[in-house]
Amino acid sequence: MGLIGGMARTAVIAGTATAVGNRVSRRQANRWSKKDQSAYADQQYAQPQYAAQPQYAAPPQYAQPQYAAPPQYAQPQYAQPQYVQPAYVPPAPTAAPAPQPAAPAAAGPDKYEQLRKLGEFHDQGILTDQEFAEQKARILAT
Repeated sequence: MGLIGGMARTAVIAGTATAVGNRVSRRQANRWSKKDQSAYADQQYAQPQYAAQPQYAAPPQYAQPQYAAPPQYAQPQYAQPQYVQPAYVPPAPTAAPAPQPAAPAAAGPDKYEQLRKLGEFHDQGILTDQEFAEQKARILAT
């Protein structure tokens, strides 16, 4: 028998074992379900069985149900803290910072540059003689 024959035989054996195992499982499951259904049906239709009361026994005395007294709770040992709204406290005044001394202005080159541009505008005819004089006076006054 060759390789293929051995594989085929193994497949047949495995398939047969699986089929038999599944059939046994199904049969057991069916038996158990029938047993459970019959037990349920018997229980559902069964009449309750009461113990026979002797006829000479006195009827039971039905007393009021006895309930336990309501529990007595102890007073809390600690008082509950009450929330108090915090009052607004304004911040403490702080000393104003000392004013910074004015930095020495580099007025020389800045004024010089402004006057130079003003002269260029006058030379180009953008500014009149009167406007040039006013702007020149303003720059030199600062």
